[in-house]
Amino acid sequence: MGAVVRLRRAAQAAEESSALDPTAAEVAGTAEAAERDQRPVVPTVEPAFVPASTVRRRARWASIPYRLYWAHVAGLFGLALSNSLLGLAVLASPLSRQWHRLRDRAVWPLLVAVAAYVALLGLSIVASFDPARSARSSSELFSLCTLVLGLVLLRDERAVRRIVDAVLLLATAESLYGLVQLAAAGGPNLDRRIQGSLSHYMTFSGILLVADVLLLARLFARGREAGWRAWALVPINAALIATLTRSAWVGLGVGMLVLLLLSRRRLLLWWLPVGLLALLVLPSAVLERAASIVDPDDWTNFDRVCMARAGWSMIRERPLLGQGPDMVEVRYPLYRLPEAPRREVPHLHDAFLHVAAERGVPAMIALLALLGIPAARALAAYRREGWRAGPRADLWLGTIGAVVAFSVAGLFENNWGDVEVQRLVLVLLAVPYGLPAADDGQALDT
Repeated sequence: MGAVVRLRRAAQAAEESSALDPTAAEVAGTAEAAERDQRPVVPTVEPAFVPASTVRRRARWASIPYRLYWAHVAGLFGLALSNSLLGLAVLASPLSRQWHRLRDRAVWPLLVAVAAYVALLGLSIVASFDPARSARSSSELFSLCTLVLGLVLLRDERAVRRIVDAVLLLATAESLYGLVQLAAAGGPNLDRRIQGSLSHYMTFSGILLVADVLLLARLFARGREAGWRAWALVPINAALIATLTRSAWVGLGVGMLVLLLLSRRRLLLWWLPVGLLALLVLPSAVLERAASIVDPDDWTNFDRVCMARAGWSMIRERPLLGQGPDMVEVRYPLYRLPEAPRREVPHLHDAFLHVAAERGVPAMIALLALLGIPAARALAAYRREGWRAGPRADLWLGTIGAVVAFSVAGLFENNWGDVEVQRLVLVLLAVPYGLPAADDGQALDT
């Protein structure tokens, strides 16, 4: 009470002298406010001085998780190396002090989709015909760290562009290695398909597909300003064609169509002359392989139809939780059509059908949401920033095109089950959240 009395006296004295002293009214106002609030005026405390050397040291420590994350993407040519770097990035991630970014409301829909996908994975393991075998698929949780860490560590446009460069660097190096293998094989050959340093030609083509669409998006959005990176399109496309991988070709075609529709529709008129040119310059092995895509008598096409029908039978029997992760290969003979060319298959050659058969229809829906939510966010930002004229149009466009190309290719191949390809796609799903957007109300902290 004594403090209040003193403040009243100070206010009265200030009022009496306000005519002579212009600052007296301010003193009186301060005193009255303090009396109303019943609390003293707290003086402002200046922040302590932090030496520049300390700031630089903290910045270096905070950058370690991102550097490890970048390296794990560039190091996907060796899965063991990439896994080690991803594990180190997870352990070092608290140094970034950016985990609060997951509290941003813009990220919540994607996190809900991730949580649903993980929960359904766990339930399908428990309900599996062989839970011990299905438990092996829980290793996918580690790969999902690529997406979560991307949401945490991709903080601004500079970080996003660097991680995209890591994808391009990986694909360019692999394509050059693959072209060396092509020369050694004497040209495209189904019996000696090029695969770079990777374990399988499907993995090889999947990585090239993602990088190819990212580069095309940069070229379509920036034109001549695309820079030296556009030259990487030459070895990447040459190697992608030489893989003779039809699913990747179809995915690339649809991805390019989406890019052109969203950026340069006039170029669609060039499809016919480009197609005629391809007929003249491409090797016969490539043309024959392309023609087989629509050949009903091709035994591989018929085999895929048989696998699809067997997959639908699996889904009808257990639509909610599926046969169990990693159980399609074991149980396929039970559902195989008598006329199917192969008695055993490792997967159903359809990523979405395979997930539904293994884990149930809800898990497939969660996967579609996982892919669709970031793509929808990228499309909204691309439109908001002025379409192709926007400063980050190549990043938005690349994300949309790559997700579409990957998804279309996934209708003919289980590319979601390919760890290296899956990991690249998970990186891209984090990209729209690493670029602050005006529709969030406020930008993410950078």
